[in-house]
Amino acid sequence: MIPSLAQAYRRRWWLAITAIMENLLFSAVLLGWASLLIMLKNEGFYAHLCIENATDSNWTSVERSGWRSCVEQDEMLNLGFTIGSFLLSAATLPLGILMDRYGPRPIRLIGSSCFVASCAMIAAATYNPEELSILIFFAVSFNGFGGICLTFTSLTLPNMFGNLRSTILSLMIGSYASSAVTFLGVKLIYHLGVSFRVIMWVWTGMACLVFLNCFLNWPGEPFSGPEDIDHMSVPPLNPLKLGTDAMLANMVLRDEQELKTAPQTEEKPQVACDSQSPPPFVPLSHSICSPVFLWSVLAMAITQLRLIFFMGAMNKMLEFLVTHGDPHPSEELQTEVEEQVGFYSSVFGAMQLLCLVTCPLIGYIMDWRMKECDEEYPNMQTSKSQPGTPKRDRTIQKLTNAIRAFIFTNLLLVFFGIISLIDNLPIQVVSFVLHTVVRGFIHSCCGGLYAAVYPANHFGTLTGFQSTISAAFALLQQLLFILMVGHLRGDPYWINVGLLIFSMTGFLLPIYLFYHRRNLIRENAHEDLIAEQTKIDNFPLTQTPNGQTF
Repeated sequence: MIPSLAQAYRRRWWLAITAIMENLLFSAVLLGWASLLIMLKNEGFYAHLCIENATDSNWTSVERSGWRSCVEQDEMLNLGFTIGSFLLSAATLPLGILMDRYGPRPIRLIGSSCFVASCAMIAAATYNPEELSILIFFAVSFNGFGGICLTFTSLTLPNMFGNLRSTILSLMIGSYASSAVTFLGVKLIYHLGVSFRVIMWVWTGMACLVFLNCFLNWPGEPFSGPEDIDHMSVPPLNPLKLGTDAMLANMVLRDEQELKTAPQTEEKPQVACDSQSPPPFVPLSHSICSPVFLWSVLAMAITQLRLIFFMGAMNKMLEFLVTHGDPHPSEELQTEVEEQVGFYSSVFGAMQLLCLVTCPLIGYIMDWRMKECDEEYPNMQTSKSQPGTPKRDRTIQKLTNAIRAFIFTNLLLVFFGIISLIDNLPIQVVSFVLHTVVRGFIHSCCGGLYAAVYPANHFGTLTGFQSTISAAFALLQQLLFILMVGHLRGDPYWINVGLLIFSMTGFLLPIYLFYHRRNLIRENAHEDLIAEQTKIDNFPLTQTPNGQTF
Protein backbone atom coordinates (compact mmCIF):
# COMPACT_ATOMS: atom_id res chain seq x y z
CA MET A 1 0.00 0.00 0.00
CA ILE A 2 1.31 3.42 -0.99
CA PRO A 3 1.73 5.69 2.06
CA SER A 4 -0.45 8.79 2.19
CA LEU A 5 0.87 12.32 2.45
CA ALA A 6 -0.16 12.43 6.13
CA GLN A 7 1.79 9.24 6.85
CA ALA A 8 4.80 10.65 5.03
CA TYR A 9 4.62 13.80 7.15
CA ARG A 10 4.71 11.73 10.34
CA ARG A 11 7.78 9.96 8.96
CA ARG A 12 9.40 13.12 7.63
CA TRP A 13 12.50 12.88 9.86
CA TRP A 14 13.04 9.25 8.89
CA LEU A 15 12.66 10.19 5.23
CA ALA A 16 15.08 13.12 5.61
CA ILE A 17 17.76 11.10 7.44
CA THR A 18 17.59 8.14 5.06
CA ALA A 19 17.55 10.50 2.05
CA ILE A 20 20.79 12.10 3.28
CA MET A 21 22.39 8.68 3.71
CA GLU A 22 21.15 7.48 0.32
CA ASN A 23 22.40 10.62 -1.37
CA LEU A 24 25.78 10.13 0.26
CA LEU A 25 26.13 6.51 -0.91
CA PHE A 26 24.16 6.32 -4.16
CA SER A 27 23.60 9.72 -5.78
CA ALA A 28 26.49 11.62 -7.42
CA VAL A 29 29.17 9.05 -6.60
CA LEU A 30 30.44 9.49 -10.15
CA LEU A 31 31.92 12.82 -9.05
CA GLY A 32 34.57 10.76 -7.24
CA TRP A 33 35.95 9.88 -10.66
CA ALA A 34 39.59 10.42 -9.65
CA SER A 35 39.44 7.44 -7.28
CA LEU A 36 37.35 5.28 -9.63
CA LEU A 37 39.74 5.96 -12.51
CA ILE A 38 42.66 4.42 -10.62
CA MET A 39 40.67 1.24 -9.94
CA LEU A 40 39.43 0.97 -13.53
CA LYS A 41 43.01 1.22 -14.81
CA ASN A 42 44.17 -1.39 -12.31
CA GLU A 43 41.38 -3.71 -13.51
CA GLY A 44 42.50 -3.23 -17.11
CA PHE A 45 39.58 -1.31 -18.58
CA TYR A 46 40.60 -0.23 -22.10
CA ALA A 47 44.21 -1.24 -21.40
CA HIS A 48 44.17 -3.09 -24.74
CA LEU A 49 44.29 0.33 -26.44
CA CYS A 50 47.77 0.83 -25.01
CA ILE A 51 48.91 -2.45 -26.57
CA GLU A 52 47.27 -1.79 -29.95
CA ASN A 53 48.83 1.70 -30.12
CA ALA A 54 52.07 0.86 -28.35
CA THR A 55 54.68 3.61 -28.60
CA ASP A 56 57.18 4.85 -26.07
CA SER A 57 55.66 8.33 -26.11
CA ASN A 58 52.06 7.44 -25.34
CA TRP A 59 52.78 5.35 -22.23
CA THR A 60 52.40 7.55 -19.16
CA SER A 61 52.93 5.11 -16.31
CA VAL A 62 53.04 1.46 -15.33
CA GLU A 63 50.41 0.45 -12.80
CA ARG A 64 51.19 -1.97 -10.00
CA SER A 65 48.79 -4.49 -11.55
CA GLY A 66 50.98 -4.67 -14.66
CA TRP A 67 48.53 -2.87 -16.95
CA ARG A 68 49.88 -0.10 -19.17
CA SER A 69 48.35 3.38 -18.97
CA CYS A 70 48.34 5.57 -22.07
CA VAL A 71 46.78 8.69 -23.56
CA GLU A 72 44.26 6.68 -25.62
CA GLN A 73 43.04 4.92 -22.48
CA ASP A 74 42.79 8.22 -20.61
CA GLU A 75 40.74 9.80 -23.39
CA MET A 76 38.36 6.85 -23.64
CA LEU A 77 37.75 6.61 -19.90
CA ASN A 78 37.34 10.38 -19.64
CA LEU A 79 34.69 10.13 -22.37
CA GLY A 80 32.83 7.74 -20.09
CA PHE A 81 33.04 10.27 -17.26
CA THR A 82 31.79 13.00 -19.62
CA ILE A 83 28.75 10.94 -20.58
CA GLY A 84 27.94 10.01 -17.00
CA SER A 85 28.35 13.54 -15.66
CA PHE A 86 26.24 14.86 -18.54
CA LEU A 87 23.35 12.56 -17.65
CA LEU A 88 23.86 13.40 -13.99
CA SER A 89 22.73 16.95 -14.81
CA ALA A 90 20.88 16.76 -18.15
CA ALA A 91 18.28 14.27 -16.95
CA THR A 92 16.91 16.79 -14.48
CA LEU A 93 14.77 18.57 -17.10
CA PRO A 94 12.47 15.64 -17.94
CA LEU A 95 12.66 14.50 -14.31
CA GLY A 96 11.55 17.95 -13.13
CA ILE A 97 8.54 17.96 -15.45
CA LEU A 98 7.57 14.42 -14.46
CA MET A 99 8.06 15.07 -10.75
CA ASP A 100 5.93 18.23 -10.82
CA ARG A 101 3.16 16.12 -12.35
CA TYR A 102 3.46 12.64 -10.81
CA GLY A 103 5.37 13.25 -7.60
CA PRO A 104 8.75 11.86 -6.48
CA ARG A 105 7.83 8.23 -5.75
CA PRO A 106 7.89 6.66 -9.27
CA ILE A 107 11.02 8.60 -10.24
CA ARG A 108 12.85 7.46 -7.13
CA LEU A 109 11.88 3.83 -7.76
CA ILE A 110 13.20 4.03 -11.33
CA GLY A 111 16.38 5.80 -10.21
CA SER A 112 17.23 3.22 -7.56
CA SER A 113 16.67 0.44 -10.11
CA CYS A 114 19.06 2.14 -12.55
CA PHE A 115 21.72 2.43 -9.87
CA VAL A 116 21.37 -1.29 -9.11
CA ALA A 117 21.85 -2.05 -12.81
CA SER A 118 24.89 0.26 -12.94
CA CYS A 119 26.74 -1.51 -10.12
CA ALA A 120 25.84 -4.92 -11.57
CA MET A 121 27.24 -3.98 -15.01
CA ILE A 122 30.54 -2.76 -13.56
CA ALA A 123 30.85 -5.96 -11.55
CA ALA A 124 30.09 -8.08 -14.63
CA ALA A 125 32.61 -6.19 -16.77
CA THR A 126 35.46 -7.07 -14.39
CA TYR A 127 35.19 -10.75 -15.41
CA ASN A 128 36.68 -9.93 -18.83
CA PRO A 129 37.64 -6.23 -19.08
CA GLU A 130 39.30 -6.62 -22.48
CA GLU A 131 36.02 -7.73 -24.08
CA LEU A 132 33.52 -6.03 -21.76
CA SER A 133 35.14 -2.60 -21.34
CA ILE A 134 32.30 -1.16 -23.44
CA LEU A 135 29.95 -1.85 -20.52
CA ILE A 136 31.58 1.00 -18.60
CA PHE A 137 29.75 3.48 -20.85
CA PHE A 138 26.36 1.93 -20.06
CA ALA A 139 27.29 1.62 -16.39
CA VAL A 140 28.24 5.28 -15.95
CA SER A 141 25.12 6.30 -17.91
CA PHE A 142 22.85 4.34 -15.56
CA ASN A 143 24.91 5.55 -12.62
CA GLY A 144 24.48 9.20 -13.56
CA PHE A 145 20.77 8.87 -14.36
CA GLY A 146 19.97 6.84 -11.25
CA GLY A 147 22.00 9.13 -9.03
CA ILE A 148 20.25 12.30 -10.18
CA CYS A 149 16.86 10.62 -9.71
CA LEU A 150 17.70 10.04 -6.05
CA THR A 151 19.10 13.53 -5.61
CA PHE A 152 16.31 15.34 -7.40
CA THR A 153 13.47 13.63 -5.58
CA SER A 154 15.11 14.33 -2.21
CA LEU A 155 14.98 18.08 -2.94
CA THR A 156 11.20 18.04 -2.40
CA LEU A 157 11.46 16.71 1.16
CA PRO A 158 12.43 20.11 2.70
CA ASN A 159 8.89 21.34 1.89
CA MET A 160 7.78 19.40 4.97
CA PHE A 161 9.99 21.43 7.33
CA GLY A 162 8.56 24.96 7.18
CA ASN A 163 11.02 27.72 8.06
CA LEU A 164 13.85 25.17 8.08
CA ARG A 165 13.30 24.44 4.41
CA SER A 166 16.47 26.10 3.09
CA THR A 167 18.59 24.51 5.82
CA ILE A 168 17.24 21.00 5.12
CA LEU A 169 17.61 21.68 1.39
CA SER A 170 21.27 22.55 1.89
CA LEU A 171 21.78 19.29 3.80
CA MET A 172 20.28 17.35 0.90
CA ILE A 173 22.51 19.14 -1.59
CA GLY A 174 25.49 18.75 0.75
CA SER A 175 25.01 14.98 0.95
CA TYR A 176 24.70 14.88 -2.85
CA ALA A 177 27.93 16.84 -3.28
CA SER A 178 29.70 14.77 -0.60
CA SER A 179 28.82 11.50 -2.32
CA ALA A 180 32.07 11.78 -4.28
CA VAL A 181 33.77 10.47 -1.13
CA THR A 182 32.13 7.08 -1.67
CA PHE A 183 34.58 5.95 -4.35
CA LEU A 184 37.42 6.93 -2.03
CA GLY A 185 36.02 4.50 0.52
CA VAL A 186 35.75 1.88 -2.20
CA LYS A 187 39.37 2.52 -3.20
CA LEU A 188 40.59 2.14 0.38
CA ILE A 189 38.75 -1.19 0.70
CA TYR A 190 40.15 -2.19 -2.69
CA HIS A 191 43.73 -1.49 -1.58
CA LEU A 192 43.16 -3.66 1.50
CA GLY A 193 42.92 -6.61 -0.88
CA VAL A 194 39.16 -6.95 -1.36
CA SER A 195 38.22 -7.80 -4.92
CA PHE A 196 36.76 -4.92 -6.94
CA ARG A 197 34.17 -7.37 -8.27
CA VAL A 198 33.03 -8.32 -4.76
CA ILE A 199 32.79 -4.67 -3.73
CA MET A 200 30.54 -3.86 -6.69
CA TRP A 201 28.24 -6.85 -6.05
CA VAL A 202 27.87 -5.85 -2.39
CA TRP A 203 27.12 -2.29 -3.49
CA THR A 204 24.45 -3.68 -5.81
CA GLY A 205 22.74 -5.34 -2.87
CA MET A 206 22.90 -2.16 -0.80
CA ALA A 207 21.29 -0.20 -3.63
CA CYS A 208 18.34 -2.59 -3.52
CA LEU A 209 17.61 -1.27 0.01
CA VAL A 210 17.04 2.19 -1.47
CA PHE A 211 14.31 0.76 -3.71
CA LEU A 212 12.73 -0.99 -0.71
CA ASN A 213 12.76 2.13 1.49
CA CYS A 214 11.12 4.19 -1.24
CA PHE A 215 8.49 1.52 -1.88
CA LEU A 216 7.53 1.38 1.81
CA ASN A 217 7.77 5.03 2.92
CA TRP A 218 7.54 7.53 0.05
CA PRO A 219 4.04 8.84 -0.76
CA GLY A 220 2.46 8.80 -4.19
CA GLU A 221 1.61 12.51 -3.98
CA PRO A 222 3.96 15.50 -4.31
CA PHE A 223 5.05 17.22 -1.11
CA SER A 224 3.14 20.48 -0.70
CA GLY A 225 5.09 23.63 0.01
CA PRO A 226 4.42 25.63 3.21
CA GLU A 227 3.40 28.62 1.11
CA ASP A 228 0.32 26.64 0.03
CA ILE A 229 -1.10 26.76 3.57
CA ASP A 230 -2.68 30.18 3.21
CA HIS A 231 -5.03 29.12 0.49
CA MET A 232 -6.15 25.71 1.68
CA SER A 233 -9.67 25.05 2.94
CA VAL A 234 -9.46 24.72 6.71
CA PRO A 235 -11.77 24.89 9.71
CA PRO A 236 -11.54 28.05 11.82
CA LEU A 237 -8.25 28.06 13.71
CA ASN A 238 -6.30 30.53 15.74
CA PRO A 239 -3.10 30.97 13.68
CA LEU A 240 -1.30 32.62 16.59
CA LYS A 241 -1.36 29.30 18.44
CA LEU A 242 -0.08 27.24 15.53
CA GLY A 243 3.59 26.79 14.75
CA THR A 244 4.74 25.96 11.25
CA ASP A 245 4.96 22.25 11.98
CA ALA A 246 1.41 22.21 13.33
CA MET A 247 0.11 24.05 10.28
CA LEU A 248 1.89 21.63 7.97
CA ALA A 249 0.45 18.67 9.85
CA ASN A 250 -3.02 20.17 9.61
CA MET A 251 -2.49 20.78 5.91
CA VAL A 252 -1.41 17.24 5.02
CA LEU A 253 -4.16 15.68 7.12
CA ARG A 254 -6.70 17.91 5.43
CA ASP A 255 -5.28 16.99 2.00
CA GLU A 256 -5.76 13.32 2.81
CA GLN A 257 -9.32 13.87 3.94
CA GLU A 258 -10.17 15.90 0.83
CA LEU A 259 -8.81 13.17 -1.42
CA LYS A 260 -10.95 10.56 0.32
CA THR A 261 -14.20 12.48 0.40
CA ALA A 262 -13.78 14.48 -2.87
CA PRO A 263 -16.77 16.77 -2.15
CA GLN A 264 -18.56 18.21 -5.19
CA THR A 265 -19.38 21.70 -4.12
CA GLU A 266 -19.29 25.12 -5.69
CA GLU A 267 -18.59 26.91 -2.43
CA LYS A 268 -15.44 28.99 -2.31
CA PRO A 269 -12.79 27.79 0.14
CA GLN A 270 -12.39 29.74 3.31
CA VAL A 271 -9.04 31.36 3.95
CA ALA A 272 -7.34 30.51 7.19
CA CYS A 273 -7.01 34.00 8.61
CA ASP A 274 -8.13 36.62 6.13
CA SER A 275 -10.15 37.05 2.98
CA GLN A 276 -7.27 37.48 0.57
CA SER A 277 -7.72 35.72 -2.76
CA PRO A 278 -5.21 33.08 -3.88
CA PRO A 279 -2.16 34.37 -5.73
CA PRO A 280 -2.58 34.71 -9.49
CA PHE A 281 -1.52 31.84 -11.72
CA VAL A 282 2.04 32.29 -13.01
CA PRO A 283 2.75 30.62 -16.38
CA LEU A 284 5.90 28.51 -16.54
CA SER A 285 7.07 30.48 -19.59
CA HIS A 286 7.17 33.66 -17.48
CA SER A 287 9.46 32.00 -14.95
CA ILE A 288 11.77 30.57 -17.63
CA CYS A 289 12.05 33.89 -19.49
CA SER A 290 12.60 35.95 -16.36
CA PRO A 291 16.02 37.68 -16.13
CA VAL A 292 16.75 36.11 -12.73
CA PHE A 293 16.47 32.62 -14.19
CA LEU A 294 18.46 33.43 -17.34
CA TRP A 295 21.33 34.98 -15.34
CA SER A 296 21.33 31.97 -13.01
CA VAL A 297 21.59 29.61 -16.01
CA LEU A 298 24.65 31.51 -17.28
CA ALA A 299 26.32 31.48 -13.86
CA MET A 300 25.63 27.78 -13.32
CA ALA A 301 26.79 26.74 -16.80
CA ILE A 302 30.18 28.41 -16.42
CA THR A 303 30.63 27.15 -12.87
CA GLN A 304 29.64 23.61 -13.85
CA LEU A 305 32.20 23.53 -16.67
CA ARG A 306 34.90 24.80 -14.31
CA LEU A 307 34.16 22.18 -11.66
CA ILE A 308 33.59 19.22 -13.99
CA PHE A 309 36.81 19.85 -15.92
CA PHE A 310 38.79 19.91 -12.68
CA MET A 311 37.31 16.58 -11.55
CA GLY A 312 37.83 14.86 -14.90
CA ALA A 313 41.38 16.12 -15.50
CA MET A 314 42.63 16.22 -11.91
CA ASN A 315 44.81 13.09 -12.13
CA LYS A 316 46.49 14.34 -15.31
CA MET A 317 47.06 17.77 -13.76
CA LEU A 318 48.62 16.20 -10.68
CA GLU A 319 50.80 14.06 -12.94
CA PHE A 320 52.02 17.17 -14.78
CA LEU A 321 52.94 18.84 -11.49
CA VAL A 322 55.23 15.88 -10.75
CA THR A 323 56.77 15.32 -14.19
CA HIS A 324 56.56 18.98 -15.40
CA GLY A 325 55.86 17.74 -18.89
CA ASP A 326 58.79 15.31 -19.17
CA PRO A 327 57.88 13.14 -22.22
CA HIS A 328 60.18 10.27 -21.15
CA PRO A 329 60.09 10.02 -17.35
CA SER A 330 62.38 7.56 -15.61
CA GLU A 331 61.04 4.56 -13.74
CA GLU A 332 61.71 6.32 -10.42
CA LEU A 333 59.71 9.32 -11.60
CA GLN A 334 56.90 7.07 -12.84
CA THR A 335 56.75 5.43 -9.43
CA GLU A 336 56.61 8.86 -7.79
CA VAL A 337 53.79 9.85 -10.15
CA GLU A 338 51.75 6.82 -9.09
CA GLU A 339 52.33 7.50 -5.41
CA GLN A 340 51.64 11.24 -5.58
CA VAL A 341 48.55 10.92 -7.78
CA GLY A 342 47.15 8.14 -5.60
CA PHE A 343 47.78 10.12 -2.41
CA TYR A 344 46.35 13.44 -3.61
CA SER A 345 43.34 11.81 -5.26
CA SER A 346 42.60 10.22 -1.88
CA VAL A 347 42.94 13.61 -0.20
CA PHE A 348 40.55 15.10 -2.76
CA GLY A 349 38.08 12.30 -2.14
CA ALA A 350 38.23 12.80 1.62
CA MET A 351 37.58 16.53 1.13
CA GLN A 352 34.16 15.75 -0.35
CA LEU A 353 32.73 15.33 3.13
CA LEU A 354 33.21 19.07 3.58
CA CYS A 355 30.13 19.58 1.41
CA LEU A 356 27.96 18.00 4.07
CA VAL A 357 29.49 20.25 6.73
CA THR A 358 29.66 23.53 4.82
CA CYS A 359 26.40 23.45 2.83
CA PRO A 360 24.27 24.29 5.92
CA LEU A 361 26.22 27.58 6.05
CA ILE A 362 24.65 28.62 2.75
CA GLY A 363 21.31 27.34 4.01
CA TYR A 364 21.72 29.55 7.06
CA ILE A 365 22.54 32.55 4.84
CA MET A 366 19.49 31.85 2.68
CA ASP A 367 17.30 31.56 5.81
CA TRP A 368 18.76 34.69 7.46
CA ARG A 369 16.00 36.67 9.25
CA MET A 370 13.26 34.77 7.43
CA LYS A 371 11.49 34.13 10.72
CA GLU A 372 11.01 37.86 11.05
CA CYS A 373 8.91 37.85 7.86
CA ASP A 374 5.20 37.13 8.21
CA GLU A 375 4.90 34.78 5.28
CA GLU A 376 1.86 32.86 6.40
CA TYR A 377 -0.20 35.75 7.69
CA PRO A 378 1.24 39.04 6.46
CA ASN A 379 -1.79 41.14 7.43
CA MET A 380 -2.16 39.79 10.92
CA GLN A 381 -1.22 41.73 14.05
CA THR A 382 1.68 40.31 16.04
CA SER A 383 3.04 41.14 19.42
CA LYS A 384 6.07 42.94 18.01
CA SER A 385 4.58 44.70 14.99
CA GLN A 386 1.88 47.26 14.41
CA PRO A 387 -1.55 46.12 13.25
CA GLY A 388 -1.62 45.23 9.55
CA THR A 389 2.12 45.77 9.07
CA PRO A 390 4.52 42.87 8.47
CA LYS A 391 7.86 42.90 10.21
CA ARG A 392 9.83 42.47 6.95
CA ASP A 393 9.03 42.11 3.28
CA ARG A 394 9.68 38.44 2.58
CA THR A 395 10.58 38.76 -1.10
CA ILE A 396 13.11 41.52 -0.44
CA GLN A 397 14.68 39.52 2.40
CA LYS A 398 14.95 36.46 0.14
CA LEU A 399 16.73 38.49 -2.54
CA THR A 400 19.05 40.04 0.04
CA ASN A 401 20.04 36.60 1.30
CA ALA A 402 20.53 35.28 -2.25
CA ILE A 403 22.79 38.23 -3.16
CA ARG A 404 25.03 37.56 -0.18
CA ALA A 405 25.16 33.83 -0.88
CA PHE A 406 26.07 34.22 -4.56
CA ILE A 407 28.72 36.88 -3.92
CA PHE A 408 30.38 34.69 -1.29
CA THR A 409 30.29 31.63 -3.57
CA ASN A 410 31.70 33.51 -6.57
CA LEU A 411 34.54 34.92 -4.50
CA LEU A 412 35.49 31.38 -3.46
CA LEU A 413 35.27 30.24 -7.09
CA VAL A 414 37.67 32.96 -8.25
CA PHE A 415 40.06 32.19 -5.40
CA PHE A 416 39.92 28.50 -6.40
CA GLY A 417 40.86 29.43 -9.98
CA ILE A 418 43.86 31.43 -8.77
CA ILE A 419 45.14 28.61 -6.55
CA SER A 420 44.82 26.16 -9.47
CA LEU A 421 47.44 28.19 -11.38
CA ILE A 422 50.14 27.67 -8.74
CA ASP A 423 52.73 25.03 -9.66
CA ASN A 424 52.95 23.41 -6.24
CA LEU A 425 51.45 20.11 -5.14
CA PRO A 426 50.84 20.83 -1.41
CA ILE A 427 49.17 24.16 -2.30
CA GLN A 428 46.67 22.25 -4.43
CA VAL A 429 45.13 20.86 -1.25
CA VAL A 430 43.67 24.36 -0.79
CA SER A 431 42.16 24.14 -4.28
CA PHE A 432 40.62 20.78 -3.29
CA VAL A 433 38.92 22.42 -0.32
CA LEU A 434 37.67 25.38 -2.35
CA HIS A 435 36.44 23.14 -5.19
CA THR A 436 34.46 21.02 -2.74
CA VAL A 437 32.95 23.99 -0.92
CA VAL A 438 32.02 25.84 -4.12
CA ARG A 439 30.37 22.75 -5.60
CA GLY A 440 28.08 22.42 -2.62
CA PHE A 441 27.47 26.15 -2.28
CA ILE A 442 26.52 26.89 -5.90
CA HIS A 443 23.81 24.22 -6.00
CA SER A 444 22.46 25.30 -2.62
CA CYS A 445 22.39 28.94 -3.75
CA CYS A 446 20.59 28.13 -6.97
CA GLY A 447 18.09 25.77 -5.34
CA GLY A 448 17.39 28.25 -2.55
CA LEU A 449 16.94 31.08 -5.07
CA TYR A 450 14.39 29.12 -7.11
CA ALA A 451 12.52 28.01 -4.01
CA ALA A 452 12.42 31.62 -2.81
CA VAL A 453 11.49 33.47 -6.00
CA TYR A 454 9.36 31.10 -8.07
CA PRO A 455 6.14 29.12 -7.40
CA ALA A 456 6.64 25.72 -5.79
CA ASN A 457 5.13 23.89 -8.78
CA HIS A 458 7.83 25.40 -11.03
CA PHE A 459 10.80 24.33 -8.90
CA GLY A 460 11.38 20.95 -10.50
CA THR A 461 11.07 22.15 -14.08
CA LEU A 462 13.25 25.23 -13.56
CA THR A 463 15.96 23.26 -11.76
CA GLY A 464 15.87 20.62 -14.48
CA PHE A 465 16.03 23.16 -17.28
CA GLN A 466 18.99 24.91 -15.69
CA SER A 467 20.82 21.65 -15.02
CA THR A 468 20.28 20.43 -18.59
CA ILE A 469 21.77 23.59 -20.09
CA SER A 470 24.67 23.43 -17.63
CA ALA A 471 25.29 19.78 -18.52
CA ALA A 472 25.30 20.54 -22.25
CA PHE A 473 27.78 23.35 -21.66
CA ALA A 474 29.93 21.05 -19.50
CA LEU A 475 30.39 18.69 -22.45
CA LEU A 476 33.12 21.08 -23.52
CA GLN A 477 35.29 19.57 -20.81
CA GLN A 478 35.98 16.57 -23.06
CA LEU A 479 37.36 18.90 -25.75
CA LEU A 480 39.40 20.77 -23.14
CA PHE A 481 40.76 17.47 -21.84
CA ILE A 482 41.81 16.35 -25.33
CA LEU A 483 43.42 19.76 -25.90
CA MET A 484 45.32 19.49 -22.63
CA VAL A 485 46.71 15.96 -23.08
CA GLY A 486 47.35 16.54 -26.81
CA HIS A 487 48.41 19.95 -28.02
CA LEU A 488 49.37 21.30 -24.57
CA ARG A 489 51.19 18.05 -23.61
CA GLY A 490 49.43 17.80 -20.27
CA ASP A 491 49.95 21.43 -19.21
CA PRO A 492 46.62 22.80 -17.85
CA TYR A 493 47.88 26.37 -17.24
CA TRP A 494 46.28 28.24 -20.14
CA ILE A 495 43.01 26.30 -19.85
CA ASN A 496 42.84 27.23 -16.16
CA VAL A 497 43.51 30.87 -17.03
CA GLY A 498 40.65 30.94 -19.53
CA LEU A 499 38.25 29.24 -17.12
CA LEU A 500 39.23 31.70 -14.37
CA ILE A 501 38.33 34.64 -16.61
CA PHE A 502 35.00 33.10 -17.60
CA SER A 503 34.14 32.28 -13.97
CA MET A 504 34.21 35.99 -13.13
CA THR A 505 31.01 36.46 -15.15
CA GLY A 506 29.22 34.76 -12.25
CA PHE A 507 29.16 38.12 -10.47
CA LEU A 508 26.62 39.36 -13.05
CA LEU A 509 23.85 37.42 -11.29
CA PRO A 510 24.18 39.05 -7.82
CA ILE A 511 24.57 42.44 -9.54
CA TYR A 512 21.25 41.96 -11.31
CA LEU A 513 19.62 40.69 -8.12
CA PHE A 514 20.82 43.84 -6.36
CA TYR A 515 19.16 46.13 -8.91
CA HIS A 516 16.02 43.97 -8.91
CA ARG A 517 15.87 44.22 -5.12
CA ARG A 518 16.27 48.02 -5.28
CA ASN A 519 13.35 48.28 -7.73
CA LEU A 520 11.18 46.15 -5.45
CA ILE A 521 11.96 48.42 -2.50
CA ARG A 522 10.95 51.44 -4.55
CA GLU A 523 7.73 49.79 -5.69
CA ASN A 524 6.84 48.80 -2.14
CA ALA A 525 7.55 52.30 -0.88
CA HIS A 526 5.32 53.76 -3.61
CA GLU A 527 2.51 51.32 -2.78
CA ASP A 528 2.79 52.12 0.93
CA LEU A 529 2.56 55.85 0.14
CA ILE A 530 -0.57 55.33 -1.94
CA ALA A 531 -2.13 53.16 0.74
CA GLU A 532 -1.37 55.73 3.43
CA GLN A 533 -2.85 58.54 1.32
CA THR A 534 -5.97 56.46 0.66
CA LYS A 535 -6.34 55.78 4.38
CA ILE A 536 -6.15 59.52 5.11
CA ASP A 537 -8.67 60.38 2.36
CA ASN A 538 -11.15 57.79 3.65
CA PHE A 539 -10.79 58.71 7.33
CA PRO A 540 -14.34 59.10 8.77
CA LEU A 541 -15.47 62.54 9.99
CA THR A 542 -17.05 62.76 13.44
CA GLN A 543 -19.13 65.63 14.89
CA THR A 544 -19.08 66.66 18.56
CA PRO A 545 -22.26 67.75 20.37
CA ASN A 546 -21.15 71.37 19.81
CA GLY A 547 -21.22 70.80 16.03
CA GLN A 548 -17.48 70.76 15.63
CA THR A 549 -16.04 68.26 13.14
CA PHE A 550 -12.79 66.42 13.67
